[in-house]
Amino acid sequence: MRSRFSAFVLKDVPYLLRSWHPETRPKDLDLSDAPDWTSLQIFSSEQFGHEGSVHFRAVFRERGQWGYLEETSTFYQQDAHWFYHSGRPEQGLLKPGRNDRCPCGSGRKFKACCLTRKD
Repeated sequence: MRSRFSAFVLKDVPYLLRSWHPETRPKDLDLSDAPDWTSLQIFSSEQFGHEGSVHFRAVFRERGQWGYLEETSTFYQQDAHWFYHSGRPEQGLLKPGRNDRCPCGSGRKFKACCLTRKD
């Protein structure tokens, strides 16, 4: 999961397609309009034999607003490699307060980090 998040940050389409299960893999993937992914939080993960799941929240910034994508993803293991199969994403907006931790993942308060940043 973390490697796929990093690939989305870097817009590494070849890696994303290689790590996608053949049953659900799209023919191509266009990330030209993708948001700027800033942080990843893993809530839980489970493995049952060659199947696993990861519940996560990924935070992004797009057009001056903060948002998140939360999903429980299913992965399948084949030949010692894990492949993303499917998930049901839910998206929403984040509205951090001045004294909340910054959604960018810096650990600083929002007012001292990205509050004044212009996109």
